[in-house]
Amino acid sequence: MVSGHLRIQNGIYQCIISYNDYNGKRKTKSISTGLVAKGNKKRAEEMLSELRRTFVPPKPERGENEFREDMLFSDFIPLWLSAIEKTVKPTTYSSYWNMAMKKILPYFEVKKLKLNEVKASHIQNFCIHELKSIGANSVKHEYVLLHKMFKYAYRMDLVVNNPVEKVDPPKIMPFEGKPFTADELQKLLDATKDDRMGLVILVTAMYGLRRSEVLGLRWRAIDFQNNLLTINHTLTEVNVKGTTELHAADSTKNKSSRRTLPLSESVKVRLLALKAQQEENRKLCGNAYNKDWLDYVFVNEVGDIIRPSYIESVFPRILKKCGLEHRRFHDLRHTCATLMNQQKVPLKQVQVYLGHSDIQTTSNIYTHLSWDDKTETLEAMEKAVKLPEFDGTKSAWDSVKMPKTS
Repeated sequence: MVSGHLRIQNGIYQCIISYNDYNGKRKTKSISTGLVAKGNKKRAEEMLSELRRTFVPPKPERGENEFREDMLFSDFIPLWLSAIEKTVKPTTYSSYWNMAMKKILPYFEVKKLKLNEVKASHIQNFCIHELKSIGANSVKHEYVLLHKMFKYAYRMDLVVNNPVEKVDPPKIMPFEGKPFTADELQKLLDATKDDRMGLVILVTAMYGLRRSEVLGLRWRAIDFQNNLLTINHTLTEVNVKGTTELHAADSTKNKSSRRTLPLSESVKVRLLALKAQQEENRKLCGNAYNKDWLDYVFVNEVGDIIRPSYIESVFPRILKKCGLEHRRFHDLRHTCATLMNQQKVPLKQVQVYLGHSDIQTTSNIYTHLSWDDKTETLEAMEKAVKLPEFDGTKSAWDSVKMPKTS
């Protein structure tokens, strides 16, 4: 994104252009308009507007944008990002770019280390530095990214080994979400039944959808005649090079995530009512209605798509208003799995329903057992194993002859 402003220097208007270079770094460039300041503000503003529209970042000089053994590691990082950008999903690249440019590059830039000079001790020191301010899980992600960078450098014959392999990754604690109980979910659904977010929450909880799946739900994926709902499209938000963009894709997290589910009558009635309301909104708003998202189920009154960032900001406020403990929006998905478990739905059926790639992922969610589940499990164990009869606790002193006291 090119931005800019005017500045007067020696009585002449200067256009100050701000842009991202080919490596994603933010730079500025001053271009003289040749116009004296007095009486030329409007013309200078027009020139600035035209410059912003047509400006093309200068290409790097020959050799500046090439991999070399003796290049600085801080120079290698943006080149590596450019090299792998088209080989990964936009959401993955967004994650890589933010970690690399905001965390890894600033740390190593001041070290002035060449790519082939980076040792295991440097990687270890980086991890120790990061652990002072962020959690082990986040540092583990950065560690993995560093490993990918040096693996690429090794394949390109830029380094003789991968120094990251000599460093043990940070030990992480598995994260456990906190699903809603049936009563809590009922309270949440009752409180939001007339809210814009109400149907989003209901569909997410009933079908155990990921946030990207529920926001990517389109009318064409709903077969009202045969009562089918297909998950085959996602909507995510990616932040790359300082710019946040929406990314819509006809793809899901994995092959198993692409699935067709039955459309319940209760959900069908609500979706049809929403569809009718959207058609009415479109008539009322006329040309002001946003037609970019016409096929999407979850849009606001003027046709704007409900963004992932909106979910992140409004969901905690909804929970607080309902008097419920803070949870992630993703915990609605865990709630679906947990409630199905309590209803004795077989594990394999839950795996297919939620779109998990392997049954182990589904099984991990079942760690969220209710007290009744735990009690039932204990009773099953007691039935399976016949315990010996209990006739009281015997003391070790019973077999010891104590000296008589006079």
